[in-house]
Amino acid sequence: MTRVLTGIQPSGQLHWGNYFGAIRPMLEAQKGKNEMFFFIADLHAFTTVRDPKVFHENQKNILLDYLALGLDSDKSLFYRQSDITAHTELAWYLNCICPMGLLERAHSFKDKKAKGLEANAGLFTYPMLMAADILLYSANKVPVGKDQKQHVEIARDIAQKFNHQFGEIFTIPEPMIAENVQTIPGLDGQKMSKSYGNTISIFEGEKKLKKQINSIKTASVEMGDPIDPETCPVFSFHKLFETPNLEDLAVKYKAGKIGFGESKKLLFERVWEYFHLARERRVELEQNFDTVEKIMKEGAMRANVISSKKLEEVRKVIGIR
Repeated sequence: MTRVLTGIQPSGQLHWGNYFGAIRPMLEAQKGKNEMFFFIADLHAFTTVRDPKVFHENQKNILLDYLALGLDSDKSLFYRQSDITAHTELAWYLNCICPMGLLERAHSFKDKKAKGLEANAGLFTYPMLMAADILLYSANKVPVGKDQKQHVEIARDIAQKFNHQFGEIFTIPEPMIAENVQTIPGLDGQKMSKSYGNTISIFEGEKKLKKQINSIKTASVEMGDPIDPETCPVFSFHKLFETPNLEDLAVKYKAGKIGFGESKKLLFERVWEYFHLARERRVELEQNFDTVEKIMKEGAMRANVISSKKLEEVRKVIGIR
């Protein structure tokens, strides 16, 4: 049986990039014969979110969002990263055998630093905590966006280095990337990311969602001129959300019979319907939040059993009693 694991940071509202890059692939995998591990990466989020009230609210929202979108706690293990102390302990051991050069080559750190984010030590060693997240649970597959593929490769490198030195302790993970959604563009055409402020939220209100969709950056084209659907960011979202009659829409693009404004209107209607049931489910969960906390408590207990066993193996081979 394949063990599939992914985590997501509670650093703001879930957006389309989160959904198509990691959440939907996991929900699809949940339907098959896989062991599913979902976790809230709140320790990772602390590299950038420092306001305690915001931090707490973000965590609450992401629990509601994941369950509303279809996570089934009967089929999948769902837990908070910070509830499992083994994550930080293993991350320390991995840091101690990780060459500095491996972390210095991490493009995510370099990219965030270039964008003006604080270059703190937590952000720099982020890949080792991510490696611990994966290796503790012997994950075979890790669904990630294209931008996170390098971090999984770093986890593979450090696991192989550890195994070579101490014996076959860790399973070597493989990144799981949906080819058609490798990188989700944001409002400005860059990768969709909360760090860049260019996201479109999954559970946004109707008025603001319309405004966000209308803000998608497009080329300057005269009304009636043909548009290449393959280069249009709005059409790329139509494909992701599987808008009905997509081929007919592409024909209209090429014939100049539809402009960006009308295409954005159609996209809003499709997205609003797409997440309709999830919005209703989220309201129900928020009104019964004790049920959510019970799910997280049970998940933490189960995750602790698995992670503690793996950590004990690590301690034994490195000489810590």
